[in-house]
Amino acid sequence: MTPFVWRDVTQFQIDPVGIAIMVVATVAYLFGAHRVPGWSRGRRVAFLAGMLVTFLAVESVVGVYDRAYFSDHMIQHLLLIMVAAPLFALSAPLDLVRALGGPRTTRVLDGRVMTTLLHPLVAFALYFVFIPVAHLTSLFNLMLLHDWIHQAEHIAFLAVGYDFFRSAFGLEVGRRIPPGLRLVYVMAAVPVDTFTGLALAMASHNPFPAYRSFAPVGSTTASILSNVHFGGAIMWIGGDALMLALCIPIAVAWVRDETRKTAELDAKLDALGL
Repeated sequence: MTPFVWRDVTQFQIDPVGIAIMVVATVAYLFGAHRVPGWSRGRRVAFLAGMLVTFLAVESVVGVYDRAYFSDHMIQHLLLIMVAAPLFALSAPLDLVRALGGPRTTRVLDGRVMTTLLHPLVAFALYFVFIPVAHLTSLFNLMLLHDWIHQAEHIAFLAVGYDFFRSAFGLEVGRRIPPGLRLVYVMAAVPVDTFTGLALAMASHNPFPAYRSFAPVGSTTASILSNVHFGGAIMWIGGDALMLALCIPIAVAWVRDETRKTAELDAKLDALGL
Protein backbone atom coordinates (compact mmCIF):
# COMPACT_ATOMS: atom_id res chain seq x y z
CA MET A 1 0.00 0.00 0.00
CA THR A 2 1.22 3.50 -0.82
CA PRO A 3 1.76 5.90 2.10
CA PHE A 4 -1.21 8.01 3.13
CA VAL A 5 -1.39 11.57 1.83
CA TRP A 6 -4.18 14.04 2.55
CA ARG A 7 -5.74 13.69 -0.91
CA ASP A 8 -6.55 10.09 0.10
CA VAL A 9 -8.94 11.29 2.80
CA THR A 10 -11.92 10.82 0.46
CA GLN A 11 -11.17 7.14 -0.18
CA PHE A 12 -13.81 4.54 0.67
CA GLN A 13 -13.89 0.76 0.52
CA ILE A 14 -16.97 -1.39 0.01
CA ASP A 15 -17.24 -4.55 2.08
CA PRO A 16 -20.45 -6.29 0.89
CA VAL A 17 -20.88 -8.31 4.08
CA GLY A 18 -20.34 -5.34 6.38
CA ILE A 19 -22.61 -3.10 4.33
CA ALA A 20 -25.32 -5.77 4.29
CA ILE A 21 -25.19 -6.18 8.08
CA MET A 22 -25.45 -2.42 8.61
CA VAL A 23 -28.34 -2.05 6.16
CA VAL A 24 -30.29 -4.96 7.65
CA ALA A 25 -29.72 -3.68 11.21
CA THR A 26 -30.82 -0.16 10.27
CA VAL A 27 -33.96 -1.30 8.44
CA ALA A 28 -34.88 -3.67 11.28
CA TYR A 29 -34.44 -0.96 13.93
CA LEU A 30 -36.40 1.70 12.04
CA PHE A 31 -39.17 -0.73 11.14
CA GLY A 32 -39.40 -1.87 14.74
CA ALA A 33 -39.36 1.70 16.04
CA HIS A 34 -42.20 2.56 13.66
CA ARG A 35 -44.29 -0.28 15.10
CA VAL A 36 -43.87 0.85 18.72
CA PRO A 37 -46.17 3.80 19.53
CA GLY A 38 -44.32 6.76 21.00
CA TRP A 39 -40.84 5.40 20.39
CA SER A 40 -38.50 8.32 21.00
CA ARG A 41 -37.22 10.23 17.98
CA GLY A 42 -34.04 10.87 19.94
CA ARG A 43 -33.40 7.13 20.17
CA ARG A 44 -33.85 6.76 16.41
CA VAL A 45 -31.41 9.61 15.81
CA ALA A 46 -28.91 8.01 18.20
CA PHE A 47 -29.12 4.69 16.36
CA LEU A 48 -28.66 6.31 12.94
CA ALA A 49 -25.73 8.36 14.26
CA GLY A 50 -24.16 5.22 15.70
CA MET A 51 -24.56 3.44 12.38
CA LEU A 52 -23.04 6.39 10.51
CA VAL A 53 -20.00 6.39 12.82
CA THR A 54 -19.66 2.63 12.37
CA PHE A 55 -19.79 3.04 8.60
CA LEU A 56 -17.12 5.74 8.67
CA ALA A 57 -14.93 3.66 10.98
CA VAL A 58 -14.88 0.57 8.77
CA GLU A 59 -15.65 1.75 5.23
CA SER A 60 -14.11 5.23 4.93
CA VAL A 61 -10.44 6.09 4.69
CA VAL A 62 -10.12 5.00 8.34
CA GLY A 63 -11.00 1.46 7.28
CA VAL A 64 -8.87 1.65 4.14
CA TYR A 65 -5.67 2.23 6.13
CA ASP A 66 -6.52 0.33 9.32
CA ARG A 67 -3.95 -2.41 8.57
CA ALA A 68 -1.29 -0.05 7.28
CA TYR A 69 -1.00 2.29 10.26
CA PHE A 70 -1.44 1.30 13.90
CA SER A 71 -2.42 4.89 14.71
CA ASP A 72 -5.25 4.70 12.17
CA HIS A 73 -6.38 1.39 13.65
CA MET A 74 -6.50 2.99 17.07
CA ILE A 75 -8.68 5.81 15.76
CA GLN A 76 -10.99 3.17 14.33
CA HIS A 77 -11.21 1.38 17.66
CA LEU A 78 -12.01 4.57 19.55
CA LEU A 79 -14.72 5.45 17.02
CA LEU A 80 -16.33 2.03 17.50
CA ILE A 81 -16.13 1.58 21.26
CA MET A 82 -16.33 5.18 22.50
CA VAL A 83 -18.51 6.90 19.90
CA ALA A 84 -20.65 4.38 18.01
CA ALA A 85 -21.24 2.06 20.98
CA PRO A 86 -22.48 4.82 23.35
CA LEU A 87 -24.83 6.03 20.59
CA PHE A 88 -26.22 2.52 20.22
CA ALA A 89 -26.65 2.37 24.00
CA LEU A 90 -28.66 5.61 23.83
CA SER A 91 -30.89 4.05 21.15
CA ALA A 92 -31.99 1.30 23.60
CA PRO A 93 -32.18 -1.58 21.10
CA LEU A 94 -32.98 -4.23 23.70
CA ASP A 95 -35.93 -2.21 24.96
CA LEU A 96 -37.15 -2.10 21.37
CA VAL A 97 -36.80 -5.87 21.09
CA ARG A 98 -38.67 -6.24 24.39
CA ALA A 99 -41.48 -3.97 23.20
CA LEU A 100 -41.85 -5.88 19.92
CA GLY A 101 -41.47 -9.39 21.28
CA GLY A 102 -43.87 -11.58 23.16
CA PRO A 103 -43.58 -13.52 26.42
CA ARG A 104 -40.86 -15.77 25.00
CA THR A 105 -38.68 -12.77 24.13
CA THR A 106 -39.20 -11.35 27.60
CA ARG A 107 -38.22 -14.69 29.16
CA VAL A 108 -34.98 -14.72 27.12
CA LEU A 109 -34.11 -11.12 28.02
CA ASP A 110 -34.89 -11.76 31.69
CA GLY A 111 -33.18 -15.17 31.69
CA ARG A 112 -29.99 -16.02 33.50
CA VAL A 113 -27.68 -15.75 30.49
CA MET A 114 -28.81 -12.29 29.38
CA THR A 115 -29.10 -10.85 32.88
CA THR A 116 -25.57 -12.07 33.59
CA LEU A 117 -24.10 -10.61 30.39
CA LEU A 118 -25.91 -7.31 30.98
CA HIS A 119 -25.03 -7.02 34.67
CA PRO A 120 -23.04 -3.80 35.27
CA LEU A 121 -20.17 -5.65 36.97
CA VAL A 122 -19.90 -8.13 34.11
CA ALA A 123 -20.04 -5.31 31.56
CA PHE A 124 -17.28 -3.48 33.45
CA ALA A 125 -15.15 -6.63 33.67
CA LEU A 126 -15.55 -7.31 29.95
CA TYR A 127 -14.42 -3.77 29.10
CA PHE A 128 -11.57 -3.87 31.59
CA VAL A 129 -10.22 -7.13 30.14
CA PHE A 130 -11.06 -6.64 26.46
CA ILE A 131 -9.20 -3.36 25.93
CA PRO A 132 -5.72 -4.60 26.91
CA VAL A 133 -6.25 -8.08 25.43
CA ALA A 134 -7.29 -6.58 22.09
CA HIS A 135 -4.25 -4.27 21.94
CA LEU A 136 -1.43 -5.81 23.94
CA THR A 137 -1.56 -9.51 23.01
CA SER A 138 -1.01 -11.64 19.92
CA LEU A 139 -4.73 -11.29 19.14
CA PHE A 140 -3.96 -7.99 17.43
CA ASN A 141 -1.36 -9.64 15.23
CA LEU A 142 -3.83 -12.41 14.31
CA MET A 143 -6.38 -9.74 13.42
CA LEU A 144 -3.91 -8.26 10.93
CA LEU A 145 -3.37 -11.65 9.32
CA HIS A 146 -6.95 -12.95 9.19
CA ASP A 147 -9.81 -10.90 7.83
CA TRP A 148 -12.53 -12.85 9.68
CA ILE A 149 -10.84 -12.08 13.01
CA HIS A 150 -10.62 -8.46 11.94
CA GLN A 151 -14.36 -8.33 11.25
CA ALA A 152 -15.17 -10.17 14.47
CA GLU A 153 -13.06 -7.65 16.36
CA HIS A 154 -15.18 -4.78 15.01
CA ILE A 155 -18.33 -6.49 16.25
CA ALA A 156 -16.70 -7.20 19.61
CA PHE A 157 -15.77 -3.54 20.09
CA LEU A 158 -19.38 -2.52 19.44
CA ALA A 159 -20.81 -5.25 21.67
CA VAL A 160 -18.46 -4.67 24.62
CA GLY A 161 -18.86 -0.90 24.31
CA TYR A 162 -22.64 -1.15 24.12
CA ASP A 163 -22.77 -3.40 27.19
CA PHE A 164 -20.54 -1.03 29.17
CA PHE A 165 -22.30 2.21 28.24
CA ARG A 166 -25.72 0.63 28.55
CA SER A 167 -24.97 0.30 32.27
CA ALA A 168 -23.34 3.73 32.40
CA PHE A 169 -26.39 5.49 30.92
CA GLY A 170 -28.98 3.38 32.74
CA LEU A 171 -31.70 3.89 30.12
CA GLU A 172 -32.83 0.33 29.43
CA VAL A 173 -34.85 -2.12 31.50
CA GLY A 174 -32.72 -4.20 33.85
CA ARG A 175 -30.36 -3.81 36.79
CA ARG A 176 -29.33 -0.17 37.04
CA ILE A 177 -26.57 1.70 38.78
CA PRO A 178 -27.70 4.64 40.97
CA PRO A 179 -27.23 7.91 39.05
CA GLY A 180 -24.50 9.20 41.35
CA LEU A 181 -22.43 6.03 40.96
CA ARG A 182 -22.53 6.05 37.15
CA LEU A 183 -19.80 8.67 37.07
CA VAL A 184 -17.66 6.47 39.33
CA TYR A 185 -18.43 3.50 37.07
CA VAL A 186 -17.14 5.28 33.98
CA MET A 187 -14.15 6.93 35.64
CA ALA A 188 -13.06 3.60 37.11
CA ALA A 189 -12.59 2.30 33.56
CA VAL A 190 -10.33 5.19 32.51
CA PRO A 191 -7.12 3.63 33.95
CA VAL A 192 -7.37 0.66 31.59
CA ASP A 193 -7.31 3.02 28.59
CA THR A 194 -4.42 4.95 30.12
CA PHE A 195 -2.45 1.78 30.91
CA THR A 196 -2.97 0.34 27.44
CA GLY A 197 -2.02 3.57 25.72
CA LEU A 198 1.08 4.11 27.84
CA ALA A 199 2.21 0.50 27.34
CA LEU A 200 2.10 1.01 23.58
CA ALA A 201 3.58 4.51 23.67
CA MET A 202 6.56 3.20 25.65
CA ALA A 203 7.10 -0.02 23.66
CA SER A 204 10.77 -0.66 22.90
CA HIS A 205 10.02 -2.74 19.79
CA ASN A 206 7.18 -3.33 17.35
CA PRO A 207 4.82 -5.70 19.21
CA PHE A 208 2.98 -6.65 16.01
CA PRO A 209 5.32 -8.31 13.47
CA ALA A 210 2.57 -8.52 10.84
CA TYR A 211 2.86 -4.77 10.32
CA ARG A 212 6.09 -5.45 8.41
CA SER A 213 3.89 -6.92 5.65
CA PHE A 214 1.05 -4.39 5.77
CA ALA A 215 2.96 -1.14 6.40
CA PRO A 216 3.09 1.37 3.51
CA VAL A 217 5.83 1.06 0.92
CA GLY A 218 9.08 2.53 2.22
CA SER A 219 8.29 2.01 5.90
CA THR A 220 11.23 1.21 8.15
CA THR A 221 11.41 -0.59 11.47
CA ALA A 222 11.82 2.78 13.16
CA SER A 223 8.85 4.36 11.37
CA ILE A 224 6.58 1.42 12.22
CA LEU A 225 7.58 1.62 15.90
CA SER A 226 7.05 5.39 15.83
CA ASN A 227 3.53 4.86 14.54
CA VAL A 228 2.86 2.32 17.29
CA HIS A 229 3.94 4.98 19.79
CA PHE A 230 1.62 7.48 18.11
CA GLY A 231 -1.25 5.00 18.29
CA GLY A 232 -0.56 4.48 21.99
CA ALA A 233 -0.74 8.24 22.55
CA ILE A 234 -4.06 8.34 20.70
CA MET A 235 -5.39 5.58 22.94
CA TRP A 236 -4.11 7.27 26.08
CA ILE A 237 -5.04 10.89 25.43
CA GLY A 238 -7.93 10.39 23.01
CA GLY A 239 -9.48 7.56 24.99
CA ASP A 240 -9.31 9.45 28.27
CA ALA A 241 -10.72 12.60 26.63
CA LEU A 242 -13.66 10.70 25.14
CA MET A 243 -14.40 9.04 28.48
CA LEU A 244 -14.42 12.43 30.20
CA ALA A 245 -16.71 13.82 27.50
CA LEU A 246 -19.11 10.90 28.02
CA CYS A 247 -19.23 11.77 31.72
CA ILE A 248 -20.93 15.08 30.87
CA PRO A 249 -24.39 13.68 29.94
CA ILE A 250 -24.13 11.26 32.86
CA ALA A 251 -23.45 14.17 35.24
CA VAL A 252 -26.34 16.16 33.73
CA ALA A 253 -28.68 13.21 34.24
CA TRP A 254 -27.51 12.89 37.85
CA VAL A 255 -28.18 16.58 38.55
CA ARG A 256 -31.64 16.30 36.99
CA ASP A 257 -32.41 13.24 39.09
CA GLU A 258 -31.34 14.99 42.29
CA THR A 259 -33.38 18.06 41.32
CA ARG A 260 -36.45 15.90 40.73
CA LYS A 261 -36.01 14.11 44.06
CA THR A 262 -35.60 17.44 45.86
CA ALA A 263 -38.78 18.79 44.24
CA GLU A 264 -40.70 15.67 45.24
CA LEU A 265 -39.43 15.91 48.82
CA ASP A 266 -40.35 19.59 49.00
CA ALA A 267 -43.85 18.79 47.71
CA LYS A 268 -44.31 16.10 50.39
CA LEU A 269 -43.11 18.45 53.13
CA ASP A 270 -45.45 21.18 51.88
CA ALA A 271 -48.33 18.72 51.93
CA LEU A 272 -47.51 17.91 55.56
CA GLY A 273 -47.30 21.59 56.39
CA LEU A 274 -43.64 21.39 57.31
